Formats: sequence, C-alpha cells, structure tokens
Amino acid sequence: MDDVTFAVLGTGGIGRRALEVSQHKDALTPVAACDRHGVAVDFDGLDVEELLAATEGNIDNEVATDGGATAAGGGVKQHGENRGVVASEQARTSEDPIQEIIDRGDGIDAVLLALPNYEHDFIPRTADRFVEGGYSGVMIDVLKRSRVIDMLDERADAFDDAGITFICGAGATPGLLTGAAALAAQSFVEIEAVDIWWGVGLKSGYEDNRGTVREDIAHLPDYDIETARELSDEEIEAIIDDHDGVIEFEDMEHADDVLLERAGICDAEDVEVGGILDVRSDEKPTTTTVRVTGRTFDGETATNTFQLGDETSMEANVNGPALGYLKAGVRRNRAGEYGVFGPAELMPGF
Repeated sequence: MDDVTFAVLGTGGIGRRALEVSQHKDALTPVAACDRHGVAVDFDGLDVEELLAATEGNIDNEVATDGGATAAGGGVKQHGENRGVVASEQARTSEDPIQEIIDRGDGIDAVLLALPNYEHDFIPRTADRFVEGGYSGVMIDVLKRSRVIDMLDERADAFDDAGITFICGAGATPGLLTGAAALAAQSFVEIEAVDIWWGVGLKSGYEDNRGTVREDIAHLPDYDIETARELSDEEIEAIIDDHDGVIEFEDMEHADDVLLERAGICDAEDVEVGGILDVRSDEKPTTTTVRVTGRTFDGETATNTFQLGDETSMEANVNGPALGYLKAGVRRNRAGEYGVFGPAELMPGF
C-alpha cells in the first residue's frame, strides 16, 4: 500500500492518542492537526513527539465550526491563551482551522474527526464543509449516536459526487466491536440477539477525559445529548461522586445497532449496548464482550462470543481500529469507491 497522509480534527484525548498510535502503523504520516485555537500543517510529517509534549496538560479539544462557533465539550487542563495546538512550535493561531485543513486537502488522503458529537449534526455539517470545499479523500469518525448515521446516509450521493469515502463509527463501539459482531454472525442464518457489553477504566478521571465522560453521561436515563452538553464541570463531578466513580449504562443509543442493520446482519432492535465506566481506576470494571446469538442452517441455536483482553486500554481499542479503518478507507477511495461505509462492511487494515 502506498503511503497515506492524514489530518486530525481535535487534539483532545482521542486526537492525541491517534497521533501517538500512528507512529506504530506502517505507511501512515500525520501531516495536519487542529483545534479551535490553531492548526499545525507539515506535509513532510508532523513532529508528533514535539506536538504531544507541547500540548501535554493544556489541551483544548474544541474545534471551530461554522461562523466561529465551537463544538461543545472542554478539553484537558486548559491554561492560558496558548493552550492546545498553538503551544507547539509547529502550529499557529487560526480563526478557522477546519477551513485551513480543507484548503490544503489536496495533500491529505484522509481526515480523522476526533471529536465528541455534542450536536447531532456537528459531524455531518463538518462533512458538508469538506464537500463544499472540494475535498476528495477519506473521512473517518468515531461517533456513538445512532441517529447521526441517517444524516450521513442522506449525504451519500454528495460524498459520491465529491469523491469522498466516509467511514462512520470506526472506533471501539461502534467500530471494532461492530465488526466483531458481524464476523460472529456468519455462523448463523438468522440472528436473534447481539449484546455488546463494554468496560472502561480511566484512572486519570474526568479532568483528563472530559469529552468521553460527558458524552457517556448523555446516555444515562435522566440525560440526553442536549442536557449533558449544558452540565457544568461541577455537576458532572457530582454525578461521578453519586456513583462512587463507577457508572453503569444500559440500553445505550449506540450506533452499533443501525450499522449492523445497514450491513444486513440483523435488525437494529435486536442489538443492545451497555457497559461500565470506572473514572477512578485504570483497571476495567468488566470484560468487554460481544455475544451474538443465532440459529444455524441445521436448526441449532448457539451464541458466539468475542472478548477483548482486559489489559487493552480504551485508547488502544479506539485509535488502533480508527486508523485501521482509515487505511481501509484509503484503499476503497483509491479504487474509486465513494459514499458512506460502516465498520461492519469492511475489514480494517493493519
């Protein structure tokens, strides 16, 4: 495979780890990164170590959107006006960093949208900007919300016309676990149930994982994406305290359901996603497991099970697959396959 250049939108936890993991992936060269304050571009390849060192402890993972508005969700330990990307000697301030990435799109094979989707249409609207700016390449997101998939599917023709291959929900869940469920389903002629149960340990706590924790809280029964966005940091800390740092989620609105349905694996209503988040320990509170129950061609009912090792971190399980799907997307794009794809429809590259 030829070398792949890519950009990262958002340098919070996901964006930073994606840049770090990319150093262990063959043929991947990060050439651009941005947040709401600034942008770093170097087509010879970013100095990832310098960028990570410069931004450690002062990350701001908000990114400028249309008209100077920002995607909600604070970053990590923000200090001073030079927080975020602009703390790096490779970067500079920008009033519209996303547009600067779009304007340099000819040298960027793929774009990873490493941001929580606090507004339902934020990622689709960002994709619209790339279409309108004439970008032709690959776009990858790690979104979690089922309803956003329909918004992206509505843009499939526009992506096709623009030469964009858009891979949605390409992290851990949805993503790696969605793909695992699709493989496990091959033993059966009819799927009865898909149960995805995840465990994540975040010893560094809410302060260093604000986007991830806030977005997960939006899945609790008394909250939704709008109310979670409005919560103050103190209110979120209070929710964490009320649960003694360990929050359990059931019947989450995760995009695994619609992504498995659109791939023809099963009906969305047959998929259930839940999990446990421990904000005060790096040890997983439960083993991440996918169970696919179905009927075989000879009439037997069975359950195929897939488990992730407890030692693999959330960062490894999100960013490794995201970059793997990015590679797969570039292969599809270079073969002239455009439109919208889900993680159950293709195998990630290594």
